[in-house]
Amino acid sequence: MLTRKKSPSSKALTMLRRKLPGRVYTDTSSCYEASLDNLRLSFLPDAVVKVKQAQDIGILLKLAHSNGIAVTPRGAGSSTTGSAVPVNGGWVLDVSALKSIRIDTVSKIATVGAGVVTHKLQQRAAARGLFFPPDPSSKKYSTIGGNIACNAGGMRCVKYGVTRDYVLGLEGYLADGSRVQWGLALKKYVSGLNLRDLWIGSEGTLGVITAASLRLLPMPDKTCTAIFAFKTEAAALRAVVGLLKAGIQPSILEFLDRQSVTCAEEFTGEPIFSGCSGGAILLIELDGHKSEVRNQRKMLLSFMSQIAVYQHVASTASQAEKIWQVRRTCSQSMYLIADTKLNEDVVVPIEKQAELIRYTLQLKKEIGLATPTYGHAGDGNLHVHIMYNQSNKDQAHKAKIGIKKLLKKVVDLGGVITGEHGIGLAKSPFLPMQHTQAEIAAMRAVKNALDPKGILNPGKIFQSFEVWNHTPSSVQLPWDHHKKINTN
Repeated sequence: MLTRKKSPSSKALTMLRRKLPGRVYTDTSSCYEASLDNLRLSFLPDAVVKVKQAQDIGILLKLAHSNGIAVTPRGAGSSTTGSAVPVNGGWVLDVSALKSIRIDTVSKIATVGAGVVTHKLQQRAAARGLFFPPDPSSKKYSTIGGNIACNAGGMRCVKYGVTRDYVLGLEGYLADGSRVQWGLALKKYVSGLNLRDLWIGSEGTLGVITAASLRLLPMPDKTCTAIFAFKTEAAALRAVVGLLKAGIQPSILEFLDRQSVTCAEEFTGEPIFSGCSGGAILLIELDGHKSEVRNQRKMLLSFMSQIAVYQHVASTASQAEKIWQVRRTCSQSMYLIADTKLNEDVVVPIEKQAELIRYTLQLKKEIGLATPTYGHAGDGNLHVHIMYNQSNKDQAHKAKIGIKKLLKKVVDLGGVITGEHGIGLAKSPFLPMQHTQAEIAAMRAVKNALDPKGILNPGKIFQSFEVWNHTPSSVQLPWDHHKKINTN
């Protein structure tokens, strides 16, 4: 009787089970859960490996490297661009159990595992009177490793910058399973080439992060939160330029166009402002020393009183939270328009934001699809959405045309096609629009040097993938819930 030989990948999986007992899952439920992220496109892996300690990663990668098996690193799966999707199958490497947190209050440095949830780190730091500023909207779910992998930003970027600005050192593994350490828990480090910054924003294509040393700041003494309404988007964005020129330095400066506001109001069934429905909105937070916030607040209200049609300043923490719920409800509420969206986190120069918004409204008329836009107006990072119904081939075609026109406009305005979400699958067709052949060749050379067999997160960044040709899964993800909001 002939015995069927196992394939190299099957043999490798058997060996992996022996080396990492109790950590390897091939059941349907585990594989499906790891098959998608917030882009909601599902590609099943052959196995999911839930590591318990950093050394497990080295063991897995050595096996994967020697057998040419694709490895997709994964934290919480909150990526919006498909960065955590195992599009080439293989093994999903789940690092979410690496949750250690150690805080040095003297140096103001936190050393944390890649699986630590951003909000948990912020809470632990706050308990010590310290502050980790990067604040993505997914902070209650997203992991530090994932934030570093896409160089996440969030609402506080206008004053505090992005994740990269707080990374002092990284620990992890190369594609062949070799352990490396780029930098240390020190504020000064210039020994050798700066490969740490190559890993930041590389979306798991150059190595796997296991831990990071992060710079912390003293907690601000006081905050002030306010919301302002304007008749038009142009008026709101002129206010952004004006208040920054006036020397007002908000820690958060968020913009919602009228389409986004209308979605939010329909979603909750309530106007955001009584008697003032459907206007464009700015959400602003000031922070710092008490005297600084007091002076900035006075300047802000004096400036806005001349141009805003309505304003509300939170007097309690609960009122401030209601204001931020306005922003948080935007994404989910857009599904009232259509069942699918192309979400582009573009960045343009601050003074070009009004021109970009004019173009999104022009594009809305041209393609006949909604283009709700919101985002971080303080640094020019706006999230433009094109909403369409996947089953409607005409709408899907128009969305494809619209997104290409939008991103070309962004580049023409001196902007970039992604500010904080990364390229992943969703932006891959547009990489040549942003970069020259020489630039892309240099990036590929780095990839080939650190991952010569191409096993780390393959199919991302450099291979064109057209998301509009794929049907999103109808799935309820952990962050798919929003409370009703009202600021009154």
